Amino acid sequence: MRRIWNRWLLIGILLLSLPAAGGCREKALPDPIAEQAKNGPQADVLMSGTIHVMTNRVDLIENGTLEKYAKRFELKYPGAKVEFEGITDYTNDVMARLSTRDIGDVLLLPVSIANKDLPSYFEPLEASMFEHVRFPDFKAYNGVRYGIATGSSTIGIVYNKKAFAKAGINGVPQTLDAFYEACAKLKAAGTIPLYMNYGAKWPLQQWGENMVNYMTGSADALNNMVNEDEPFQLDNPWGQAVGIAKTLINRGYVEDHLFSNSWEISKSKIASGEAAMYFLGNWAIQQVIDAGADPKDIGLFPFPYDNNTQHYSPLTPDWFIGVSKFSTHKELARAWIEFYVKESGYVNDSGFLPVDNTQKTTLPQFQEFLSYKPELVENKQQTDEFIELANKAGISFWSGGYIQELIASPDLGKAFEELNRRWKQARRISKI
Repeated sequence: MRRIWNRWLLIGILLLSLPAAGGCREKALPDPIAEQAKNGPQADVLMSGTIHVMTNRVDLIENGTLEKYAKRFELKYPGAKVEFEGITDYTNDVMARLSTRDIGDVLLLPVSIANKDLPSYFEPLEASMFEHVRFPDFKAYNGVRYGIATGSSTIGIVYNKKAFAKAGINGVPQTLDAFYEACAKLKAAGTIPLYMNYGAKWPLQQWGENMVNYMTGSADALNNMVNEDEPFQLDNPWGQAVGIAKTLINRGYVEDHLFSNSWEISKSKIASGEAAMYFLGNWAIQQVIDAGADPKDIGLFPFPYDNNTQHYSPLTPDWFIGVSKFSTHKELARAWIEFYVKESGYVNDSGFLPVDNTQKTTLPQFQEFLSYKPELVENKQQTDEFIELANKAGISFWSGGYIQELIASPDLGKAFEELNRRWKQARRISKI
């Protein structure tokens, strides 16, 4: 039986029409082990053994999806075996484990690690893996690539059409005021308007860095923070994004039991129409369908973060996956990564948009999303300077933890002052 550790933690036509993100830089360093695997007598040995794969997709372990992928991989490489570890609080837990080298053979690259530190923990990936792949240089250092994107997505409102109809909502809201009005109608109809998943923490990143980094139309919003002493302000995108989340909570438009981690439960509530909306990536659509929703009842529209009728939406990579520098089965680990990203079916099964720009999306809800004509902003890699300041300031971007504290704060202005104090001090220490 496979061991499972639950510790925590377009793109169809569109992608064919967009320029490839990030052109090729220098090729990855040659891998002598890979050359042996191709040509030498050790090939069978190198492609056999047990690899330990760390993932945030606890749900895919529990429902047997990853087991299904592993069986197909093991048929392809008869001497191989794949074990999975599901981690709920992935970002925080894995960052803590890097120093102990207890990171298995294959893992998702923590978003808070600077690219300059990647060579200390990860193996180079072969250039051939990145043919026709978007976001090829997001996880590269000195021309060497250490991670490949597992999928691509946009962020918007995933909604239950039947719940909208029950509340008398005839069209999706396209301004912030209309969004609040829709929430009021849903609440009056006895439906949870929006499941924020406050208790799970990680979904709260949508109400902070994710929204901030596209709502102005610039994917450099976070990177530009390195030039400011006080980037957190009530009258800028930070105040706007967190303010919307606080308004939703204050008006009772979200789930009641805020401090419970109800992520798995929430999917069935959206599927049944007991709750109406998520503010998440399009990847959540498939999870709601897997929880029992009819695909025809689930839609997707851009989040109307203000009262303009035109809005920006992001086009962003999902997690990047790589090979541990401390793996004893590096060639087999590389083979698993290529299989997982390109052959397993994970992208379509999980509702992602393909990172291979020769493939088309199978997600009908994305076509609905595009019909509202959002202006897509392609994401940019956060700079090492940004990561350095974030770490020194102790701000756990992409974990949701600090957003939870900001939302709970009775005085958002004072909470921002504290973040600004830490950010300014980090800039002084780092001399950035």
